[in-house]
Amino acid sequence: MNLRATLVLGLCITLGLSSCVTKKQFQSLQTDLSRTERDLRVSNENLALCQGDLKAANASLNLRKEQYDDIRDQLSDAKTQRDKQVTQVGNLTTLSKSANANIAKTLKQLEQKDRYIQLVQSARTKADSINLALAINLKKVLREGIEDEDIEIKVDKTVVMINLSDKMLYKSGSSDLSTRANNVLEKIAAIIQSRPDYEVMVEGYTDNVPISNEILKDNWDLSVMRATSVVRSLQTNYGVDPNRLIAAGRGEYNTLAPNDTKAGRATNRRTRIIILPKLDQFYDLLDPEQAVKQ
Repeated sequence: MNLRATLVLGLCITLGLSSCVTKKQFQSLQTDLSRTERDLRVSNENLALCQGDLKAANASLNLRKEQYDDIRDQLSDAKTQRDKQVTQVGNLTTLSKSANANIAKTLKQLEQKDRYIQLVQSARTKADSINLALAINLKKVLREGIEDEDIEIKVDKTVVMINLSDKMLYKSGSSDLSTRANNVLEKIAAIIQSRPDYEVMVEGYTDNVPISNEILKDNWDLSVMRATSVVRSLQTNYGVDPNRLIAAGRGEYNTLAPNDTKAGRATNRRTRIIILPKLDQFYDLLDPEQAVKQ
């Protein structure tokens, strides 16, 4: 039973017990009842507001708890990192005399870095100049009697690359050199002979058309045999030192154009001759101890 019903019941009982209630007394009781109802309504509204404040306070408390947990986890991670760093510092203190000697050597090399960088820059400039001159000479000697689309010469970083089409060098579907190839290889060999400090790598490439016969199993075989034919010709016919020669087959991979057109397949069937510094000279250049002696 709610408060209003209780008040009404109490009023009725009072009226029943009082045989004589004046109209003025009755109106007074009605006023009291209205006032009590109003106070009750205000109390209910205040209660609702207090409940809302309590809910907000609980939410804020939960947020503070989450923040506290995050800070606690961060503190734990920081302690773990600190312990690791302390361990690493402890390990550093146990370095052997040999390790300390290596550190001292490294520091000494760093002191010479300016001179080393200058030497490397100078060597690279010299190599670029030599390669540029080499490329110009190649273009000059190969210009006569050779169609432009069959040969390409370019300088790429520290090497000179000569791309030759297969129709210039080989018989169709074969690794045998054509008569036309001799004219080209003779001129290239003359340039190679003028640069005895350079090595020569010959790379064979094919298109993706399958090939298989009694001699060739696939395009890998064809690309290797074509590169070997060029290397053998440079050695046997033109006297290039075989210690400077490298033969490599790249098969149908590392394409220059899509193989889905006749023109694209023709572009991919090529032989690349790369003229490059010897590796031991390159490694000497990268060795600070060797560089500072130059």
